[in-house]
Amino acid sequence: MQAIEISAFGGPAVLKPAYRADPVARAGEVLIRVAAAGVNRPDVLQRKGAYAPPPGASDLPGLEVAGVIEGGDLDALTAAGFAVGDRVCALVAGGGYAELCVAPVGQCLPIPEGLSDVEAASLPETFFTVWSNVFDRAGLQAGEWLLVQGGSSGIGVTAIQMAKALGARVIVTAGSDEKCSACLALGADHAINYRTQDFTAEAQALTEGRGVDVILDMVAGAYVAREVACLADDGRLVIIALQGGVDAGFNAGSVLRRRLTITGSTLRPQSVAFKAAIAQQLRLRVWPLIESGAIRPVIERTFPAVEASAAHALMESSQHVGKIVLTWSV
Repeated sequence: MQAIEISAFGGPAVLKPAYRADPVARAGEVLIRVAAAGVNRPDVLQRKGAYAPPPGASDLPGLEVAGVIEGGDLDALTAAGFAVGDRVCALVAGGGYAELCVAPVGQCLPIPEGLSDVEAASLPETFFTVWSNVFDRAGLQAGEWLLVQGGSSGIGVTAIQMAKALGARVIVTAGSDEKCSACLALGADHAINYRTQDFTAEAQALTEGRGVDVILDMVAGAYVAREVACLADDGRLVIIALQGGVDAGFNAGSVLRRRLTITGSTLRPQSVAFKAAIAQQLRLRVWPLIESGAIRPVIERTFPAVEASAAHALMESSQHVGKIVLTWSV
């Protein structure tokens, strides 16, 4: 099969087309003929040598794919309600940048009715991440306030739409007025340009001094102290990336006095059972919202897979709104 491999750690140019042996599905796995694969920030970190695949995972980048089931553990497929020839999207621990990819059956979902392969490939990584962190870990409820840092990112546009569809109120931060406008168009109640406004003061003002109930944070570092200051009593801060660094000095007394929760997670090394449980919730609670049009994929641009380096350059420029997707000719 043709694949895109990391020839050496470094900039986007290290992503090179290559030929690899076809992967073989093991017990509990499905073999997917990949039509499209999403590009995500962890792929960039892996390319730079800062995010190694978990043991046993492919060294090829790529954490989400969409395509057609070509084979695999037929008993497991049948038990999950799938068959050879079905269109699926899947969350994988690696190997997505290739014409063939194996995925645990439990991490596969049917492509929502009406969606293209490109749209479906943009779903798994961000939808699994948002559901697991905003709803499972932080327990966001209808009527509560959610603050999303980086609202125009792939994670951000997913969090906006999922939270709004399930009845929450959403504030986002973004790095330009144009990105703020894009977030508002997706349904965010308020958007804060973090380059020109203090998000802590703005969030407090927007909630009339109450504070927000949940914060989804991809920055950490110095942001944590400012986020603690804009949480409501019993608020929950969920950290899912460390773009601002690991050192986060903040007033720990606030955590005690106001019963705050600071938590976080990373999805890639979690067990198949953990991810399969998220998939079941997505299929039950979120897939109907996609099929109804209440939630829609947001695609900034697609690239042929052989132009993965250009896709990564766009990702690192932070000029995109939503997802970047690679395509294979099928």
